[in-house]
Amino acid sequence: MSPGTDGTLHVPARDIPLPTTVSRAARAMMTMVQALPAAKVPPAQDLDAWRAFVSRRGDSPEVTRGMALACSGFVDTGVKAEVEEIQDAGAIVYAATPEGLASDAEQVYLHVHGGAWVDGGGPAGRLGAVFAAGSLGRRVWGVDYRMPPEHPFPAGLDDCVAAYRALLRDHHPASIAVGGISAGGNLVAGMLLRLHDEGLPMPAAAVLNSPVADLIQAGDSWRTCPAPQDLGEHVRLYAGGHDLREPYLSPLFGEIPPGYPPTILISGTRDFLLSDTVRMHRALRTAGCRADLHVFEGAPHGMFSGQAPEDHQQVAEVRRFLDEVWKDSQS
Repeated sequence: MSPGTDGTLHVPARDIPLPTTVSRAARAMMTMVQALPAAKVPPAQDLDAWRAFVSRRGDSPEVTRGMALACSGFVDTGVKAEVEEIQDAGAIVYAATPEGLASDAEQVYLHVHGGAWVDGGGPAGRLGAVFAAGSLGRRVWGVDYRMPPEHPFPAGLDDCVAAYRALLRDHHPASIAVGGISAGGNLVAGMLLRLHDEGLPMPAAAVLNSPVADLIQAGDSWRTCPAPQDLGEHVRLYAGGHDLREPYLSPLFGEIPPGYPPTILISGTRDFLLSDTVRMHRALRTAGCRADLHVFEGAPHGMFSGQAPEDHQQVAEVRRFLDEVWKDSQS
C-alpha cells in the first residue's frame, strides 16, 4: 500500500476473506451472493434493452419472495397480513394489516421499496408490504411507485408524495412514519424535502435504510466497497436527463428543513452506500435533528436479505425506534 503524490492510496490486489465476526447464516448468504454471475446492465439510453432487463427475473414464488426480502429491508416473521389495494391514493398502494392488530391502532408506516429504481414492485412490492407489517406489528402502506424505463424521475417521487397526501386524509401526521431502503431510501429522503416545500406536515419518524443520498457517487465507500454492478446506468436511467445534484434526486445537496422527523439510518461495514448513509446522518445531526445511526459488522448493501440473525436485529432496532418515537409523539 503506497500513497500517490496527489493523496490517492494505491492498494495492491489482495483477497478479502469472509468476516469471521458475523453469524454463520450471514457468511452463507454472502457466499451465495458472491457466487452469482454479475448481471450485464444496459446503457441508460437503450430503453428496449432496459425493458428486457427488468423482465428478466420472472415471477415465480421463489423469485418474488427473494425480491420482496431484498427490496423491503424487512424479514419474514411468519405473521400473516390482510392486503387491500387502495384505489384512491394517487398511486398503487398495498395496505397490509398484520393479524392481531388492534382495531383502534392508529399508527401506519408508509413503505417505499428498493431495487435500484427498476425492481421490487408488483407482486414483490405487495409481499414486501406484508413482511414490513409483520416485522413492525403495524399497518403498512406499500407504495408500488412507477419506475423506469417507462417512468423516470420524478414519476416515482410524485407517487410517494401522492400516497402520503392520501394518508393525511384519515391520519394525523404524528401517527405516520415513512421509510425505505436503497433507492426507496432515496425516494423517502427526497419526499421529505418535497413535503416541506409543498407545505405539508412532516411525519412522526423516518427510516433511511442504506439510502442513495448522492447520485454523483462522491462518497468514499463507493470506491472502498464497490457496488455489485454498474449502478451509474441505473442512476442515469432514473434521472432521465435531470441534473444529478437536484436535491429531490440527491437529498444531500438539499437543505435539511425545519421539522425534519427523527430518523433512524441503517448501513453495514461492507455497504457501498455506507458513505451516503453516514453523510446523511451527519447532515441531520448538523441541522439539529434526532438521527440514530446503526452500522452492522460485515454487512453488505441490504444486509443479508432477511436470512441472518443480523437482519432480525436490524428490524428490531427499527421497530424499537418507531415505537419510541410514536410513544413520545402522543405524550
